[in-house]
Amino acid sequence: MTNTTKLGANGPEVLSIGLGCMGMSGMYGATDDAESIRTIHAALERAPMLIDTGDFYGMGHNEMLIGRALAGGGRRERAVVSVKFGALRGPDGRWIGVDTRPAAVTTFAAYSLERLGVEVIDVYRPARLDPSVPIEETIGAIADLVKAGYVRHVGLSEVGVDTIRRAHAVHPIADLQIEYSLASRAPERAIFPALEELGIGATLYGVLSRGLLAGSKPTAPGDFRAHLPRFTGEAREKNETVVDALRRFAQESGRTPGQLVIAWALAKQPRFVTLVGAKTRAQWDDALGAMEKPLSKDELAALERIAPASAFEGERYQPAQMAHLDSER
Repeated sequence: MTNTTKLGANGPEVLSIGLGCMGMSGMYGATDDAESIRTIHAALERAPMLIDTGDFYGMGHNEMLIGRALAGGGRRERAVVSVKFGALRGPDGRWIGVDTRPAAVTTFAAYSLERLGVEVIDVYRPARLDPSVPIEETIGAIADLVKAGYVRHVGLSEVGVDTIRRAHAVHPIADLQIEYSLASRAPERAIFPALEELGIGATLYGVLSRGLLAGSKPTAPGDFRAHLPRFTGEAREKNETVVDALRRFAQESGRTPGQLVIAWALAKQPRFVTLVGAKTRAQWDDALGAMEKPLSKDELAALERIAPASAFEGERYQPAQMAHLDSER
């Protein structure tokens, strides 16, 4: 298995595992900026590396953190920076909607360029579909940024097949960011075949189902997973039974649970980038171990018998959030 893949027909070549930086800005509890920067530096020892962020992660904190990590040492040249935009938040951290109007797109990009300390964003994508703005207008605004030299490639996030086709008709789409894991396999039905047809890549986030598949549980104040269906009530109890089986399988195969589920994503979707959220160098090193121990066909089949999609209970978000996901329609 090759260690690199391409973001779509015309996108950049990157390592098959990318670094998701959301957790470095408090979404999963306490963080350490110094260790986060060391983790980004460790990731950039392999090039080219996809570094994923959102302008709303920590209300700009995440972009400024990445900007500090990229400064000097030729690191910017080794990073393919992917930025999501459009999600709106209040001073208290509340989520208050999404805005992808053309003027907002241009404004958000200007702020991201400044916070990141870069001259161009490698992949720029709306975080969610704005129901009040035609996708053609949003993609057209990003296309204008491409023409002006502020963005290199256009991406999408959590949208369905119809939206993908409409967006791609305006400007070539490099990749779609979509949640995919042993517990979230819906994209296999229609979205992945459409990407294959159109020559569009994907960055797959949530491959550990926010730590669920590796046995992680929300404990720290501010950890938003405490409110997610898979981590609460009867669903949590059922899922823990499956996770225990995964842990035993991982141990028997000489892998950590994280390496096992990452290796599954790499084996199932080798054309796409598997995005791993890591806050520490130890977590990142563990993730890289999945590339060194690819699953055999027999292991893959055995793993899917242990953990078929039907084995997991609970949606990936609360009902109100699920209702806004174009990818789930």
